[in-house]
Amino acid sequence: MSQGVGVAGIYVHDQDEALQFYVEKLGFRIHTDARNGDYRWLTVQHPEQPSFQLGLFKPQPPIIDAATAQTMHQAVAKGAMPPLVLMVEDCRAAYERMRARGVEFTQEPIDRYGAVDASFRDPSGNGWKMIESRRQP
Repeated sequence: MSQGVGVAGIYVHDQDEALQFYVEKLGFRIHTDARNGDYRWLTVQHPEQPSFQLGLFKPQPPIIDAATAQTMHQAVAKGAMPPLVLMVEDCRAAYERMRARGVEFTQEPIDRYGAVDASFRDPSGNGWKMIESRRQP
């Protein structure tokens, strides 16, 4: 039996807005979009990573209570959640492509720690670190 992480989720304020951002600006595709009453299970997938899904979840009952949901919204908006990491072959080229699609960066590409990285946030405030994959000699 094999096992591994198939879905990791982030909290978003508006699932439709998040879906538009991840599909149109980052190039992900919809994997699952299912509803059960007010609850929506929404996942996207990077085309080069078919075994992994990123869940775009709204903090809400019945998963958490209303007061906790409000606290989570505030924490995400402030960028208090751990950053996600997007690995790319060429950070500067990806930066230009994504910027042209309307992604707002909080840090331009910079050389450090033996790689090139840049930072941006999604519409809900989730932080992303985009890191250039190290090329093997």
